[in-house]
Amino acid sequence: VQLQASGGGLVQAGASLRLSCAASGLTSDSYTMGWFRQAPGKEREYVGAIIWSNANTFYADSVKGRFTISRDNSKNTVYLQMNSLKPEDTAVYYCAARPLLIRGSFLNSGLYNYWGQGTQVTVSS
Repeated sequence: VQLQASGGGLVQAGASLRLSCAASGLTSDSYTMGWFRQAPGKEREYVGAIIWSNANTFYADSVKGRFTISRDNSKNTVYLQMNSLKPEDTAVYYCAARPLLIRGSFLNSGLYNYWGQGTQVTVSS
């Protein structure tokens, strides 16, 4: 399984960005795809997740209402649409995958088996 995250960049506060996570090697849609981020000097933080099979989404309180996760089955790609970006959203953003059978909180990064390489998002004030 390989995950390729892309779409990061430098934007001003209030702007939007869309991150993509292209997945290859997933043998079915029985996966939960998560987005995490890590700012310098801070721990990795959960952003949100989507259950690939039914597209149910879940978000951290810090991004709820501003970020939207979606998926495109035809492209095997998950998206993170980020609107109304704030300087505190600055971080390296990672996508991750775990089989749906794995129980436990979506917030727990340790339960994700596969990780993308990360893409930098910088929001200037």
